Amino acid sequence: MIEPTHSINTLFEQLGLPAESDQIEAFISSHQLQDGTLLHEAPFWTPSQSSFLREGLTADADWAEVIDELDARLRA
Repeated sequence: MIEPTHSINTLFEQLGLPAESDQIEAFISSHQLQDGTLLHEAPFWTPSQSSFLREGLTADADWAEVIDELDARLRA
C-alpha cells in the first residue's frame, strides 16, 4: 500500500493554520460544513486557502486525498 504524500498536519501547515494534532482537532470541532456546502466554499477560509483547496481537488493533485479527508472530518 502506498502511503499518502501528505498528512493532515502538512495540509494545515500549507493552509497556514496551527498544525499540531490537538490544534487540528480543535479546528475541526469548531468548524463544521453544512450539507451542500463545498469544502472550498466554507466561510471560514481565506481566499488563498479556498483557492488552494479547490485547485488541490480539481487538479487531482497529490493533496487531493488529504483534502478529501479534511472534507469528511468537517462533516462528521
